[in-house]
Amino acid sequence: MSEFPTHARVVIIGGGIMGASTAYHLAKLGWKDTIVIERHKLTSGTTFHAAGLVGQLRSNANITQLLGESVKLYKTLEQETGLATGWKMNGGLRLACNEERWTEVRRQATTARSFGLEMHLLTPREALDLWPLMDISDLVGAAFLPTDGQANPSDITASLAKGARMHGARIFEDTDVTGFKVENGRVTEVQTSRGTVQCEIVVNCAGQWARELGAKVGVNVPLVSVEHQYMITEQIAGVTSSLPTARP
Repeated sequence: MSEFPTHARVVIIGGGIMGASTAYHLAKLGWKDTIVIERHKLTSGTTFHAAGLVGQLRSNANITQLLGESVKLYKTLEQETGLATGWKMNGGLRLACNEERWTEVRRQATTARSFGLEMHLLTPREALDLWPLMDISDLVGAAFLPTDGQANPSDITASLAKGARMHGARIFEDTDVTGFKVENGRVTEVQTSRGTVQCEIVVNCAGQWARELGAKVGVNVPLVSVEHQYMITEQIAGVTSSLPTARP
């Protein structure tokens, strides 16, 4: 394990996909004096059980563009780092089971095209061809965005972390953040279980613990954790890894 630094330009707190991505992009831009602090192991927080669905279309053009950049990155990251991301571009299928939802989906298709995304409106029969397990008796229509996809969040994190290290960033696992020193409204020192590190910038990438972390320096992070459920099944006939993601 490398020696823990006493100074860094940027300290990123949290070793999930957001922390690793921030370190990767900063280091690639030349901010090599960047460190990531993770209290356990990379991806051991909220990242490891994320669904990994990559849907690009949002109501905001900037966010849609940002998600499009993510897709571009996932296509090339394995080649750069040698670590797979699990990326597969199997597309996203949006379903409409009433006229009101169909109006919304058609508007989304218009928005997608205005943002430069390819999105096709489908009949129920065309949607069934893409997702053969569906009951389309109440389906009015659907829209298909072929460049959406899925990835493995833990694999992406490991690949981003390697890329960050390749460009000069350092990552410290098993390191708790215990407090901060604040001067004139700015964090100037991060206190950890391995010592203190003076810094210019702190980036809060602590996932569901980001609110708790921000509160330590009087910052209100508008974030609330919610439960979500997932099911693990035996293999189901007709369900393949190439099926698009279906969104009701």
